[in-house]
Amino acid sequence: MSKSVLITGAARGIGRACARKFAEEGYAVTAGYVRAAEQAERLKEEITQMGGQCLTVAADVQDRAAVHRMVRLAQAHFGTPDVLVCNAGIAQQKLFSEITEEEWERMLSVNVGGMYRVIQEALPDMISRGSGSIVTVSSMWGQVGASCEVHYSASKAAVIGLTKALAKELGLSGIRVNCVAPGVVATEMNAMHGTDVLQELAEQTPLNRIGTPEEVADMVYLLASEQARFVTGQVLGVNGGMIL
Repeated sequence: MSKSVLITGAARGIGRACARKFAEEGYAVTAGYVRAAEQAERLKEEITQMGGQCLTVAADVQDRAAVHRMVRLAQAHFGTPDVLVCNAGIAQQKLFSEITEEEWERMLSVNVGGMYRVIQEALPDMISRGSGSIVTVSSMWGQVGASCEVHYSASKAAVIGLTKALAKELGLSGIRVNCVAPGVVATEMNAMHGTDVLQELAEQTPLNRIGTPEEVADMVYLLASEQARFVTGQVLGVNGGMIL
């Protein structure tokens, strides 16, 4: 049986690029999504046309029952995932003084709580097997913080803490846990900044451009692969040198 990967937030952006990358490398893909059903089905068609296998599952990572169902469907179709990519996340720009309780709680529930739920549901079978790789997706703002994105930065910093602590806890179980921290990447999420702001951010980056989802996906795959078999608890910045 081929290896398999479960990716959350897989219908668009970095998650979609990860799904395609793993499929190209021969992995059967379970692609989790929330509302982007049309994009998820197009992804499935693309992977199928490539000769790969793809299962799409609608699952809000804030909903424990939905997460449980997604993990069980992945296991039923492709066996216990060899790789878990925790990518689902949201963002918002807002002055700290104007962030509502609801907005604060939702940011943490999706970006951190979602990883907690997905990993916790998938982990028992990975531990029983004695192997596996988990890759979390943070942000460079989780490393240094961003003005007007305090709740987002806090959630992404928590992802880094989760990664490092879990890597220590799971090492003896043969499971590696690593993190990618993307910089400014050309995704729908970052499109909200507008062309002028993105150009300014590109000019602030030593490589003088913004990144692509595929470049992040390459690093996610690297951390999950056997090439990184002695790497765990690490945060890999994919930011063009913007954060050094």
